[in-house]
Amino acid sequence: MRNQEDQMDRRVIRTRQLLKNALIELLQEMDIEKISVNRLAERATINRVTFYLHYQDISDMLEKLSDEMISEITSLLDEPINPNASNHEENIRMLEKFLEHIAANGEFYKTILASKRIPIFKERLLAFLTDWLDLRIESKIEGGNSFVLQAGIQRDILLWYDAAALIGTVVAWLRNDMPYSPSYLAKQIYIIHKKGIFE
Repeated sequence: MRNQEDQMDRRVIRTRQLLKNALIELLQEMDIEKISVNRLAERATINRVTFYLHYQDISDMLEKLSDEMISEITSLLDEPINPNASNHEENIRMLEKFLEHIAANGEFYKTILASKRIPIFKERLLAFLTDWLDLRIESKIEGGNSFVLQAGIQRDILLWYDAAALIGTVVAWLRNDMPYSPSYLAKQIYIIHKKGIFE
């Protein structure tokens, strides 16, 4: 019974990966509005009925893919970091892990964020980063050592700015074919922001 379930799970994962790959390929050729379920299923080498076993329509697929994206990034950033790491090292490592994930899925992110700019992915990522940065600020405020408070910066303005700046940097990095390693870019971003949210 367990083997059958594992086999079924593998089939589901494989089919969804085929559909995801097919969607990215098609998006490189045309706008999202021109992609039909038939065209997508054909490119993924599956039948139309199989598509509907996984998604209601293209919009539902985009919704679920964006949920998966956030879930993957959340899991990644929730992984424990060396407990002996300094705050400085921890922040750089978290940025590095985020950028490594983007690089490892470069074709996907380059298509959905940098070239086609599919709104749902950017909006979800912006909301996620805003929440993540807000938690970083909260920990500094509770520690009583917040540059944000000392400088009289409005918290919401800082969040809008930093989340948008991070996404903008990632988009530019992708558009330029990732000329810097995730490690180098993480350190550069940290240096730029070290007098702000991460200090």
